[in-house]
Amino acid sequence: MSATSDDSSDAAVHRALGLTDEEFDDIVEILGREPNHLELAMYSVMWSEHCSYKSSRVHLKRFPTEAPWVMVGPGENAGVVDVGDGIALAMRIESHNHPSAIEPYQGAATGIGGILRDIFTMGARPIALMDPLRFGPLDDARSRWIAEGVVSGVSGYGNSVGVPTIGGEVVFDETYQDNPLVNVFCAGVLPHDRLVLGQASGVGNLAVLLGSTTGRDGIGGVSVLASAGFSDDESDAAKRPSVQVGDPYEEKRLIEACLALLDAGYVVGIQDLGGAGLACATSETASRGGVGMDVYVRAVPQREEGMEPFEIMTSESQERMLAIVEPANLDDVLAICRRWEVLATVIGTVTEGGALRLLDCDGSESASDDRVVGELPAASLHESAPLYHRPLAAPADLSERRARSANALDAGDCGADLLAMLCDTTWVSSQYDHQLFLNTVEAPGGDAAVLRLKHPVTGADTGRGLAFTSDGNHRWCAVDPRTGALATVVESVMNLATVGARPVALVNCLNFGNPEHPEVMWQLSEAIDGMSEGCRFFGLPVIGGNVSLYNESRGSNIDPTPVVATLGIIDRLDSRPPGVRLVEGGRLLLLGATVPELSGSLWARNRGHREGTLPAVDLVAAADVAELVRTLVVEGLVDGAHDVSSGGIGLALAEMAVRSGVGVNCARIADHIELFAESAGRAIVCVPADRTQDVIGRAEAAGVAVTQLGAAMGDRIAVKGLLDVPLVDATDQWRDRLPVALGSGTVQG
Repeated sequence: MSATSDDSSDAAVHRALGLTDEEFDDIVEILGREPNHLELAMYSVMWSEHCSYKSSRVHLKRFPTEAPWVMVGPGENAGVVDVGDGIALAMRIESHNHPSAIEPYQGAATGIGGILRDIFTMGARPIALMDPLRFGPLDDARSRWIAEGVVSGVSGYGNSVGVPTIGGEVVFDETYQDNPLVNVFCAGVLPHDRLVLGQASGVGNLAVLLGSTTGRDGIGGVSVLASAGFSDDESDAAKRPSVQVGDPYEEKRLIEACLALLDAGYVVGIQDLGGAGLACATSETASRGGVGMDVYVRAVPQREEGMEPFEIMTSESQERMLAIVEPANLDDVLAICRRWEVLATVIGTVTEGGALRLLDCDGSESASDDRVVGELPAASLHESAPLYHRPLAAPADLSERRARSANALDAGDCGADLLAMLCDTTWVSSQYDHQLFLNTVEAPGGDAAVLRLKHPVTGADTGRGLAFTSDGNHRWCAVDPRTGALATVVESVMNLATVGARPVALVNCLNFGNPEHPEVMWQLSEAIDGMSEGCRFFGLPVIGGNVSLYNESRGSNIDPTPVVATLGIIDRLDSRPPGVRLVEGGRLLLLGATVPELSGSLWARNRGHREGTLPAVDLVAAADVAELVRTLVVEGLVDGAHDVSSGGIGLALAEMAVRSGVGVNCARIADHIELFAESAGRAIVCVPADRTQDVIGRAEAAGVAVTQLGAAMGDRIAVKGLLDVPLVDATDQWRDRLPVALGSGTVQG
């Protein structure tokens, strides 16, 4: 019977699980029969948007993914690049948006746990976390509650597991009301010879489940939470059981046990259990290795009584890994796990062919056919997932929107506008421990975080540095997703330049609304093209990423929010980068040309303006500025450096001032448009007075536009003819805004 024939109870089941009638028919064709409930549940989670990328895969292929230093690109648990000295770096970014809207603490905490497992499953020791976060407006009580819970979850898990949180972003905007974005990034280092992939091989090898027991928390999370938006008739309570529960101390033991197993060479392949749980881990390891697997469902350690096979296979209980082990090494594997107090259980066997068989037994009995409760081609769970070419459509009034420039708005009070922009988001990062491992050179709050690069086995300092930045700008992308995504890549390159780093690789998290809306798919496609253009120009391979769709609440889609996390290398880390600061008496130089256009800017958004045409991005000019800034920083010629992006020159100067306790006196900014415009590819440097002409000469020789803005001095932020604000007022606004809004000054879960 075809599922499309009527509304029978069978059809109601697959629809309740998030599968369409057409997808159900595809499953019937693959199996040559109708699936039973267990098989249907497994297809529902594996063919969900979160696991299959069925709406985005056709577009993701346009990203540049290759470079000589790329060791592992998209498709594995994490991307891996060679960073020299026999050291590789693994990096990954993921989203936990919907779970965090329901259970902010556990949603964020388990997002951290999952991204850590993505890294150490490659054989890498996690060394850094970042958390690009976005919430509804600060004057909304629920948004404040979500923000407090998320920050507590990030700090509670990351601090406890012992991995420093070194950077991120915090944005408050009405577009994220009821639908926060909780993106999490992790990086880890490994020696080249410890790299392992998530695939099974060797008929007769054993599938060993490591870590926590399996419960009902998180069942169907990827289909219930990540593949649908929030509507008026849905309560948090209805979705709360789909949110996982984390245990950072179990995760810490799991990290150490897994790295010990890899160092000993006892693991053939390994895969973390995140979205879709065992359904994903067993099918992906088998299909990647071109083999099958028998899974002994009753052998899976359970922490709740009476769990059905479909619950066991689709549970997303945290702190679990699946390792493929040769039988001869099993006793040694179990011994290492006992040493680290990690539960290890044989739950399956690698078989010939490509069948994934689920047996209702514990493995001590023979794997007889009468024990089979499910059987399906392993590859069909992800390689045969639907691939949609969803309709794309630009807004019908796009040309009219782009004609309405924000430059036409009244200038208003520039001083008041500047104060309204100031917000010290490092108050959030102060909840995190960023000094774990004692590798952190540049702490959260600057343009990029910097770590010492040490050998992952010997601990020897290489004398080089790793720089990380995370960037995204929904305001730009709401106006023009292609140019906005391109400008985001430029911003990440500029942020790395201000700490003396050259860009090496990038991962992205593409946060968009409902893909069933043609305008959302147009936004996604445009953003991918803009990001791809920037990455190709800068030679930045995209080595992994995540797509989070159905970010909508009450029928309203979020603004398109592509986020990038970019790795840079500092070839000689001889001294700490200058940072976002001023030195009394220093001269302020703007490097790069300003396009006088306010559309897409923070200034315009604060006025309620969401239209216009973004400033064009000159990639050649931006690259010249980035290389000049990087060189100046490396050679120690500047006392402070800050990229110019959100808030334009005005906010960049103010941030440098409040971080330093040194005022600003400028006389070379023509009007409010030049003050707040956000054209890409610019930076401000603070230069000692006696080096000013040298730096100007360097800029002119490099073909970089340079403007003498004024001097760092006094106790006011003054721009002649535009604003004059006491530094103490700006500092108070910057420092106190978040603590006052979120309560006592210490985030409470």
